[in-house]
Amino acid sequence: MYTTAVIIILCYLLVIFFVYFNQRNLLYHPFENNYNSDEANFPYEEIYIPTSNGNNLKAWFHKKNLEKKKTLVFFHGNAGNLKNRIYKLNLIKDFDINFLIVAYRGFSGNKGKPTEEGLYEDAKYTLDWLRKQKISDDQIIIYGESLGTAISVEVAQNKKFAGIILESPFTSMVEAGKHYYFYLPVSLLLKDRYQTLDKLKNIKIPILVMHGKKDKIVPFIMGKKVYENANSPKFSYFPDNDDHMMDYNEDLLKTLNTFLKTIS
Repeated sequence: MYTTAVIIILCYLLVIFFVYFNQRNLLYHPFENNYNSDEANFPYEEIYIPTSNGNNLKAWFHKKNLEKKKTLVFFHGNAGNLKNRIYKLNLIKDFDINFLIVAYRGFSGNKGKPTEEGLYEDAKYTLDWLRKQKISDDQIIIYGESLGTAISVEVAQNKKFAGIILESPFTSMVEAGKHYYFYLPVSLLLKDRYQTLDKLKNIKIPILVMHGKKDKIVPFIMGKKVYENANSPKFSYFPDNDDHMMDYNEDLLKTLNTFLKTIS
């Protein structure tokens, strides 16, 4: 009996050890690719956004009119490359906006390894680059997808952007981690915490929260909680049958279009 207990404890400690030292490999998946067969049906300029550490960030810039139209900045999720978002961009391009989508360090061939602080820095470099193009904050719309929602909330705190869109957001990585690793002391082990819920009080611009009720990765209750804790003016889109990667159908596009018109 004593020997069995010791073995169980040792196995549990080994699991903790493995998860702690491999947690960023479990969280970030830059080489996981889907939707690669999609072809971009919009013109764009491939640019490289400079950073202070020399790890320039690959980005695509679709420009209609930088002076007269707002610019949407797209911060993607924790997996895949820029091509994985083409199916969304092919539809976003029909809105009366410019857009910029950027790949984080370690993604889409960029040098470096992703961390919470590192991705925050990448987002800030991206916004600084836009400002150097003479695009003011009130002409910028922030769009976050999954992990990108936490990055979006971080950089939008106390800023006067035109608005912010959160697709499939989570309350914090601690809570998300507990959902998957309920048997581990997640709050003690986790390095990258992404505390979105704590930062929402500092978001004082129009916000649209979108989350599918059948999300199998981030529980819908998290997206609902993000919406409930957001400041007004706030808008929501909670389709009954959407999973984590939301269906870019007519209803979603109509919701996006209405929000964009609201903040124009």
